[in-house]
Amino acid sequence: MFIKKLIRLVLLFAIIICCSNCDKKQSEKSVSETINTQNRPNIILFVADDHGTDALGAYGNPIIKTPNLDQLAKEGTKFNNAYCTSASCAASRSVILSGLFGHATGSYGHVHDYHHFSTYDTIKSLPVLLDKVGYETVRIGKYHVAPEKVYQFNTVLKANPRNTVEMAEKCADVLKADKPFFLYFCTDDPHRGHPFEPNQWDTPNNFGNKKEGYLGVETVTYNPKDVLVPDFLPDTKQTREEIAEYYQSVSRIDQGFGKLMQMLHETGKAKNTIVIYISDNGMAFPGAKTTVHEPGIKLPCIIKDPTKTEKDITSNAMISWVDLTPTILDMAKIDYDVNAFHGKSFYDIIGKKAVKGWDEIYASHTFHEITMYYPMRVVRNNNYKLIWNIAHRLEYPFASDLWASSTWQSVYRNNVEYFGNKKVKDYLFRPEFELYDLEKDPNETNNLANEETFKEVLETMKSKLKSFQSKTKDPWMIMWSHDASLQGSGVNL
Repeated sequence: MFIKKLIRLVLLFAIIICCSNCDKKQSEKSVSETINTQNRPNIILFVADDHGTDALGAYGNPIIKTPNLDQLAKEGTKFNNAYCTSASCAASRSVILSGLFGHATGSYGHVHDYHHFSTYDTIKSLPVLLDKVGYETVRIGKYHVAPEKVYQFNTVLKANPRNTVEMAEKCADVLKADKPFFLYFCTDDPHRGHPFEPNQWDTPNNFGNKKEGYLGVETVTYNPKDVLVPDFLPDTKQTREEIAEYYQSVSRIDQGFGKLMQMLHETGKAKNTIVIYISDNGMAFPGAKTTVHEPGIKLPCIIKDPTKTEKDITSNAMISWVDLTPTILDMAKIDYDVNAFHGKSFYDIIGKKAVKGWDEIYASHTFHEITMYYPMRVVRNNNYKLIWNIAHRLEYPFASDLWASSTWQSVYRNNVEYFGNKKVKDYLFRPEFELYDLEKDPNETNNLANEETFKEVLETMKSKLKSFQSKTKDPWMIMWSHDASLQGSGVNL
C-alpha cells in the first residue's frame, strides 16, 4: 500500500514539474515574440499589373488622373531607373518575392494552366522570412506564383481584383492588427481584359473597364484624341482608343490606392508604415510587355518611408525588382545573409537624390506563355545597354493578348511597314546583339553592336553578361560556347 502511494506521489510531482516547464516555455515564447515584433514597421507592397511609367502624373504624364499616387511621390522617393527583370507577370513576381532571378529558381514563365512553370521548393520567399520574425503576412488580389508552400502567406483575402476600392475595404482588419503586417496588395488592373480577341478586330480591349462601372469607384474616362502615344507605338485610331481604356483602368487603381491610404491614416499607423508602389512589367502593348526594351522593363517605383525626413525626392539610381526582397528585409530590421540573394538592399538610398554605385542592372527573360520561348539577357551599365537575343534565329513571339490587340492588328492587317519607330520586319526578326547608348538614343532605335567604334564597349558588356550568368547559375550560359558546367548531370541520384 505504501509503495502504491509513493508511486502516485512521484507521478504527481513529475506532472507538476512538466506543467511548470511548459508554462515556462510558453512564457519564453511570448517574450521571444515580443522581441521579434517590437519596433518593426508595417509594410505595404502595392503591385499593379502591366503599368508603365507612361501612365502616371508623377512620371510626367499631364493627361492621366492619378492624384493619390502623385501624392505618394510628393511624400516619398520616386525612382526614375527602376527595372523589373522580366516583362512577364509570373516571372517578374517570383523575383519580387524571392530576390533571385527566375532562371535560377525554375520560374521561367507563367504558372497557370498548361504553362505550369514553378519555383523550386527549396527557395525561401519574402513572406515566409517575414512570418518567421512575427509579421502577419497577408495577400489580396493577383497571386500568379507557385507553389504556394514556397510563397505562403498567413492570410489570403478575397475581393474583385479589378475593384481596388473593394480590395482596400477588405484590408480593414489587417490595418488594425496588433502585430506588424506585410500586406501584398496586387491588382488585376491595368492588364488587358477578357475576351482578348473581340468579335470585330478593331474593337479596343476593355482593360477591365465596364460600362456599368464598379461599386464605390468613380468611372474616369479619357478622350482618345487626348492620350499620349509613346514613340514605340503607331499613332493610329486603334492605338489611341486602347490607350484611353488603359488610362481608365489606371485611374481605377489610383482610387483604390487612395482609399487604402485613407484607411491607413484613420488607424493612426501611417507613421509606422512603409508604402511601396510598383508594377510587374510595362504596359500591355506590343513593344513593351514581354520585351526587354525600356517600355517593357523600366517601371514606376515610389516609396514612402515615414522614417526618412526628405520628401518629394527623385532618384536616378538604378534599382531592380531582384533588390526588393533584401530591401524589405532591411526595412523590417531582419538580419539575413546577403549572399542568399542575387539583389542587394537599396534601403539606405531611399530619400537621397545623389548616390554612387547604383549604375548597373541586369534582366533575364526566357518565357511568357510556354509557346513564347525567346530567351533574352540584358545588362545596363550607366548609359550603355546590351540585349542578347539568344533565340535570335526565331521570329519574335507574341503574347496571345498582344497579338489580338487592335493596336497590332491595325498594322498587321494593313501590311503597314512601320510599327511605331521600328520597321515591322525589325520588330519580328531581331539581331543577336542590340547595343544602345540610352543617353543619346532613349528609344533604342540605333543599334551600335556592329559598329567598329563600339567594338570595345560591346566586348566589355558581353563580359559583364557572362559574369552575371555565372554568378546567378543561368543554364542559358551554355549558349555562349557550349559550356555545360552549370547544367548538372541531368540525372536524379
